[in-house]
Amino acid sequence: MTERGAHWLTKAGLRPTRQRLCLAELLVGDGRDRHVTAESLHAAAEAKGEPVSLATVYNTLKTFCDAGLINEISVDGSRSYFDTRLDDHPHFFWEDEGILTDAPAEELRITQLPRLPEGAALSRVDVVIRLKRG
Repeated sequence: MTERGAHWLTKAGLRPTRQRLCLAELLVGDGRDRHVTAESLHAAAEAKGEPVSLATVYNTLKTFCDAGLINEISVDGSRSYFDTRLDDHPHFFWEDEGILTDAPAEELRITQLPRLPEGAALSRVDVVIRLKRG
């Protein structure tokens, strides 16, 4: 394992357990941005020979979200993707393949949002553009 995953965890104040380190390395070990599902991350851990349950993967991803290390992007009511890129940016969701990719942020213009309900504060705006191969 590289040190990138351990540093990523400790800078967020998370204890680097064996399972967290394994999943962190899969997410950020090579420095590239990732969009993963819990299932795809679980499969990657298994392929590396790391024994981790799917429930642990889900719990760890939630912990990483709560710590501000990743963002959860919901594409429908049944599937979430987890994004290691934290800046505001839109996504393409390829419906036929079930793949989430970054869309060019510089080409998106949001000129106005609706008035928020009283007592509400804006958390963030997720833009997911659904595509099919044509």
